[in-house]
Amino acid sequence: MKKKTDRATLKEAFDIHLRAAKDVQKYCPHVFAANIIYAAVNAVIPFATIYLSARIIDELAGLRRAEELAFWVTLTVCVEAALGIVRSLLYRWMDAECELFYKHRNTIFIEKMLHMDYADADKQETHDKRTQIQQSEGWGGWGLNYLPMYAEWLTDGVTGVLGAVALTVTLFTRQVPETAGNLTFLNHPLCVLAMLGAMAVCSGLFAVLANYANAVYAGTAEESRFGNRVFGNFMFFSYDQKSNMDVRMYKQLDMAEHYTKTVPTFGVGSPHDRIFRGPYSISISLGKGISKVFAGIVYLFVCLKAWGGAFGVGSVTQYVGAVTALYSNLSFLFQTFGHMRSNAGFLRTVYEFLDIPNSMYMGSLTTEKRSDRQYEVEFKDVSFKYPGSEIWALRHVNMKFKVGNRLAVVGENGSGKTTFIKLLCRLYDPQEGEIRLNGIDIRKYNYRQYMDVFSVVFQDFQLVSQSLGANVAGREEYDRERAEQALIDAGFGERLSQLPEGLDTFLYKEFGREGIDVSGGEAQKIAIARALYKDAPFIILDEPTAALDPIAEAEIYSKFNDIVGDKTAIYISHRLSSCKFCDEIAVFHQGRVIQQGSHESLLADEHGKYHELWHAQAQYYTEEA
Repeated sequence: MKKKTDRATLKEAFDIHLRAAKDVQKYCPHVFAANIIYAAVNAVIPFATIYLSARIIDELAGLRRAEELAFWVTLTVCVEAALGIVRSLLYRWMDAECELFYKHRNTIFIEKMLHMDYADADKQETHDKRTQIQQSEGWGGWGLNYLPMYAEWLTDGVTGVLGAVALTVTLFTRQVPETAGNLTFLNHPLCVLAMLGAMAVCSGLFAVLANYANAVYAGTAEESRFGNRVFGNFMFFSYDQKSNMDVRMYKQLDMAEHYTKTVPTFGVGSPHDRIFRGPYSISISLGKGISKVFAGIVYLFVCLKAWGGAFGVGSVTQYVGAVTALYSNLSFLFQTFGHMRSNAGFLRTVYEFLDIPNSMYMGSLTTEKRSDRQYEVEFKDVSFKYPGSEIWALRHVNMKFKVGNRLAVVGENGSGKTTFIKLLCRLYDPQEGEIRLNGIDIRKYNYRQYMDVFSVVFQDFQLVSQSLGANVAGREEYDRERAEQALIDAGFGERLSQLPEGLDTFLYKEFGREGIDVSGGEAQKIAIARALYKDAPFIILDEPTAALDPIAEAEIYSKFNDIVGDKTAIYISHRLSSCKFCDEIAVFHQGRVIQQGSHESLLADEHGKYHELWHAQAQYYTEEA
């Protein structure tokens, strides 16, 4: 977040808030209407009360006619009751719409993430930007959160000003009679101008002070976000079920205590404490003091005119209330404008995130849906480095494989194996060379159709807290027989038969009391079943059996080899013993393919990397073998 020294101009603030309102309107079409209508009615009610009360007081102080009093009292009761009922109904509508807004506003960010190029979605800067937006919302409500309130505040202020003007005009047009002596000076135009000038100066000063306080508050954004991040991380990490054992075993609560003492962002003696005891509170207090001074000026002016005989005692109530309301509403409007200028800085961050462009070419060619599943993939002199890195993750990779083949990709950590898969699935595009499907650059194919060619079990796959069947199918409506068969083929059949609710069993307990926890190995089998259910021509396993012991892994791979049938299968594994059944093995080292061939041919090369890796691992499997 930029420092508040470059606060937006009023025009910039209005422009960016108008843009944000249009974006929010798509997801919450009634939230602004509800806030505006409620604010308008709510702003009118005090003026109705002021006007009607003044008529009753005038009658009581004057002729005291029973019929007139009955009329004004009855009208007051009816109007107040009707407006009260309407206000309650409108408040209920506004409250419901605002609740929907607070629930749905994140849809804007969710949809952006889902439609963003993976290369951008995977960047740390992107996640930092989104985290910054969330922390600003959580700390001070900054960003989109204020949009419904601004609609309410602006309507309230404008309606209040108009209502107050309507009730105040006659204060300046009613003349003090000549018989009032020296008090006739109140009729002079300069006296009226002085009163209006005092109102303008006082409301302006109040707005300046209030806006300064808002700017000071908004200027603590970076510190506040950091404090919240520290607090959120260390205050609640002992509640995390996954880390609870480590917390207890290594007394990690000592770390939490250390940070709460050394990073007192919001505590006594903290920078926030000094700001709120200093410039912030001084500004707010001075603003309140100016309001009281102006209220005194109003009382003096109105009472002097009433004393001089310009109007009756009932009108004193009307004019004091109206002028005070005019001042407070003008001040409130100016304060809202200043608040919007502060909030504009946070909305800039929102749109820095939302305006991240999609630069990946989506293609237009239809991916062939061949009945014979004859697909050929070729990497032709492919080189790639991750955004922001100067190191090549892959360099001059050349290889070709056809459907039906079993390809194993092996190599040490950081050798480029997973990057190879990300490029094949077109999560990233290479900087050099090209990847071809049946002789055509994959960038020319329709992106979504091309993705449908692959089923992948990533190393860091994720399951969701939904039913087992929905996890396998990736949707709520699915083919139950097909999902069940996929689980059986993936080795989850025995556990499935033990579940009373079968495919309807919830995983984990976030959304179902009867949810089950699955082990790492069981989760991997469910992930493999998900890949089988998709039934794509290419199936890729990127270290999916890391949580299994070597023997269980070999059993899954050997069975999986039969299940795959005529599909192309690509296996990435650190355990070379699990890859012996593959038709071909590609050995990656420092981003290059340095060897390629069958298990036997690669093992025969005593000076090759595969021979080195095989014998380095063989000692661990000798006893089990």
